[in-house]
Amino acid sequence: MSSLSRFFPAALPGAPVLLALFSGLLLALSFPKADLPFLAWIALIPLLIALEGKSPRTAFRLGFLSGLASYGGLIYWVTIVMTDYGHLPLFVSIPLWLLLSCWLALFTGVASWAAVLGERRGVKAALLFPMAWVGADYLRGLLLTGFPWTMPGHSQFRLLPLIQIADLTGVYGITALIVLANVVLYRILRALSGAQVPYPAKSAAILVLALAGTFWYGFHRLNGPPSAMPVVKVALIQGNIDQGVKWSPAFRDTTIDIYSNLSRQAVEQAKADLVVWPESAAPFFFQDDGPPSRRIRELARELQTNLLFGSPAMELRDGKTVYLNSAFLLDREGNLLGRSDKTHLVPFGEYVPLSRLLPFVKKMVHGIGDFVPGSEIRPLKAAGTTLGVLVCYEAIFADLGRRHVNSGSRILVNITNDAWFGRSSAPYQHLAMAVFRAVETRTPLIRAANTGITSLVDRNGHIRGMTALFKEAIMVGEVQPGRADSPYLRIGDLFARCCLVLTVVILLVQWYRKRGGDSA
Repeated sequence: MSSLSRFFPAALPGAPVLLALFSGLLLALSFPKADLPFLAWIALIPLLIALEGKSPRTAFRLGFLSGLASYGGLIYWVTIVMTDYGHLPLFVSIPLWLLLSCWLALFTGVASWAAVLGERRGVKAALLFPMAWVGADYLRGLLLTGFPWTMPGHSQFRLLPLIQIADLTGVYGITALIVLANVVLYRILRALSGAQVPYPAKSAAILVLALAGTFWYGFHRLNGPPSAMPVVKVALIQGNIDQGVKWSPAFRDTTIDIYSNLSRQAVEQAKADLVVWPESAAPFFFQDDGPPSRRIRELARELQTNLLFGSPAMELRDGKTVYLNSAFLLDREGNLLGRSDKTHLVPFGEYVPLSRLLPFVKKMVHGIGDFVPGSEIRPLKAAGTTLGVLVCYEAIFADLGRRHVNSGSRILVNITNDAWFGRSSAPYQHLAMAVFRAVETRTPLIRAANTGITSLVDRNGHIRGMTALFKEAIMVGEVQPGRADSPYLRIGDLFARCCLVLTVVILLVQWYRKRGGDSA
């Protein structure tokens, strides 16, 4: 560690914890709202300095602290959800925020542990650290229902030439490049500091070639021939309904008035083939076909357009009535064309996990009761194309977008209610991650949010407009349906799975060799 002290005065005995925390802070700042994506390319250097000469166990602790600083700063908004809308006191919501941050930090700790363990046994960090990080990120997107929020690659969502490889590797390919760049830069600094180590010529060459290939592929994709699919004119409606009155029966007619008037303005502005309202825009059971439901049907007839909107649904399963978070699609005559149900629910927001074992735990988000997941992916056909609906945070799950497109969807529709997040960075982070669903599947994504951010994202991940938060707004535009021609649709997260498997195999082989050597 002393070899780097002339460059980093903090890199002295007793300071690894501060360096690890500093890495986490830099990584958090690379995401919205701070939105300094260049920091991601150097954020891990302080952590790598801190790891120098440490045991695998200490490496895990330092990686955990770095992850805790990063995720603690990135998901601070969960305290807003729990306090303002879950009505939990701060002395409860703050520990829960820290608990979730600790869970996410475990994966950074595991990646750091694997890198140091491998290097002690002769495996270069430039090889193992990127693979271990990607493998850990892949696991956190799966375990305990998964929470793939703000992976390092997501921070680059605005750099279009870079993120085009997402249709090959998913977001994990960009993450691997970022981690590799951090390791190479760290090695260069280490050599410059006077340490008796060679410059990382091989790993630097690999990084340069990988970046060159990535940008070549990116520009090739961006300059490819446009789709020959006929455009669909869409109108996205942002009603800005206050969460405190959203589910109040007394405010129901006012809610319909707001969405109806905004829809009329949108159709007057541009004759739309499809009008989209956000998640739970109709805060009642549309299936009941009462006066509120009839008003929405009449509006579709008046506007002579397809209307897609969020509303709770109910159905019988095994003789029991269950509730779903759904989207309904009406044709130009107000007839129901179909319904799409949310299949990946928010734990403690839409249902309580292990509710029989935890009867004292209540949902933080109040609506109609516990939801159940939809039983299948249901594409909806309208305006000459097929829609795949991602409800709320379903948009952060890459495999869900892939499943919708593989089921026939050619436009992805994300309806969401981000009012829970307040004026935090969460709505911006949510949009940043949703961008990758368009690039991975080469399918445009249109996004209608109750309080924002409403947006149009083309098949290359280009964001074509963003509404302001907590304002009534409309967004109209033309969308060209996708062609389902992305390699990712066939291979999915093969890159991430390979990284995970290779990390495990390399560590097991090195462990076996060391054990054999010790036995000899």
